Amino acid sequence: MKPLKVVQLLPALDSGGVERGTLEIARALVAARHESVVLSKGGRLVEQLQREGSRHITLDLGRKSPATFLHYRALRRLFEAERFDIIHARSRLPAWVAWLAWRGMPANARPHFVTTVHGMHSVSRYSAIMCAGERVIAVSDTVRDYIRTHYPPGRWPHLTDERITVIPRGIDPAEFPRDYQPSDEWLARFHAEFPQIAGRKVLTLPGRLTRLKGHHDFISLVARLVGEGLDVVGLIVGGEDPKRPGYAKEIRERVQAEGLGERIVFTGHRSDVREIYAVSDCVLSLSSTPESFGRTVLEPLAMGRPVVGYAHGGVAEILGELFPHGAVAKGDVAAATARAADVVAGRTPVVELNTRFLLERMQAQTLAVYGALA
Repeated sequence: MKPLKVVQLLPALDSGGVERGTLEIARALVAARHESVVLSKGGRLVEQLQREGSRHITLDLGRKSPATFLHYRALRRLFEAERFDIIHARSRLPAWVAWLAWRGMPANARPHFVTTVHGMHSVSRYSAIMCAGERVIAVSDTVRDYIRTHYPPGRWPHLTDERITVIPRGIDPAEFPRDYQPSDEWLARFHAEFPQIAGRKVLTLPGRLTRLKGHHDFISLVARLVGEGLDVVGLIVGGEDPKRPGYAKEIRERVQAEGLGERIVFTGHRSDVREIYAVSDCVLSLSSTPESFGRTVLEPLAMGRPVVGYAHGGVAEILGELFPHGAVAKGDVAAATARAADVVAGRTPVVELNTRFLLERMQAQTLAVYGALA
C-alpha cells in the first residue's frame, strides 16, 4: 500500500469507545508509516495521540448549533491544502460538516469519504449522514442489519451492501490477558475497601448507573441466588449519571429495602476494571436495549471469565462466539439466575479463546478499507 494521509473527525478526544477506536486506528496508521491526523475540539487524549505520532487539528465540529455547519468552508480549505487521501468521519455532526465540505470539491481532486456507524442512532435524515460514506464501517453484524433495515437501498440508492463493511471492535490481549491475576497489593487494597467480598463468589455488573443497564434485574438475580443459599456478593461497577441522580438513589434504596446491603456493593467509577474482572466469578450484561457492540462483555471473556447476558445486539454476537452457555433471552431473569448459578458452581464449559475480536485484526481491516479506496 502506498503511504496514505488520513484524517479522522470526531467531536472531542476525552473518553469513550469512539475516542478509543480513533486512537487505535491512528496508532496503526503511524506504525504502517502512513500520515495520521485527527480533527476534534481537543481533550485529555490529545497528548497521548500526539505522543504516539499523530497530528491533531483543533476545530469544534461537535457543538449542536446551526453555526457549526458554517465551518464547512474552512474545512474545505483545509482538505484542499492538506490533500488527504481519506476522510474518516466517526460522529454525525462532524460527518455532516465534512460531507458538505467534501461534496463541494471537484470529484477528481477530493479525498475518499469513509464513515463508521458506532451505534444505533435514531432513524432520521440527520443520522443518515453516517451512511453517506463511499465505504460505511459497521462495528458489528447488529449495526449492519440495523443499517440495512432502516436505510434500505430503495430509499437510499447509494447505500448498497457492497459499501458496508463489518469490522468488529477489538481488544488488545496484552491489556486483558487470559487468566490474568492482580497483584497482592491490589488484592489487599480492594478487600480492605470492600470487605463484603471476602470468601464469597463475586458477580459483577459493569456500566454506568443508568436505567438501560439492567440494575434492577441484577438486584433480583442476586436476591434469588442468596435465597437459594448461595454465598454470593454483587458488585455494581460504574459511576452515577450526574443528569439522573434520582435513579442511583432509587436502586440504592431498593438494595436496602430488600436487606441486601451486605450482598450488593456499589464501587463507583473505577479505573481498575481489569483487576475487578479477574476477581469476578461471573460478569453480567443485562441491558434492556441492544448494545451496538458490547466491550464490557468482550473484555472479561478475553480474560477467560464467564459472562451471562441478554442475547441481543452485539452482546449476542460476542457470547455466541466465545461463551454460548451464557446467552439468555432478554429480560429472562430466571434463566440468567440459573446460568449464573451454574457458573459459580463450576458447571459451565470453558470460555473459548478470542480470535475474532482482536485489536490487531480491527486495525488491519480498517487500513485495508483505506487502501482499497485509495
